[in-house]
Amino acid sequence: MMVISRKQEPPKCDIFINDAKLKQQDKFKYLRTIITSDGRNNNDIAVRIAHAKTSFQKMRAVLTNKHISIQTRKRVLQCYIEPILLYGCEAWTISKQMEAKLEATEMWFLRRMLRISWTERKSNETD
Repeated sequence: MMVISRKQEPPKCDIFINDAKLKQQDKFKYLRTIITSDGRNNNDIAVRIAHAKTSFQKMRAVLTNKHISIQTRKRVLQCYIEPILLYGCEAWTISKQMEAKLEATEMWFLRRMLRISWTERKSNETD
């Protein structure tokens, strides 16, 4: 049993079934998504980002190949990498900080696909 609250410390709740008290949990895993009592998903999102980057590295030969059009590479990214990143996102409560991390991950993918080094100092809006 778990109480989800915006407060840092969730309120205590006592539920009894046949005179047996249910234990209150702070977090649990449901369908590969970690649900916490404060409603935040920071750890789960960080794990998803790490899995997606690992998968990107495994497919790096295809995703960074200059002989394949950028449109095709973007479709491969959308089909194979983004589902890994966004698995379970329907249950996430996303803060501005986590939204920024997800956008930074997307830019990381695109910059690797276009072979743009961070030392080139190109803005995200540059063609």
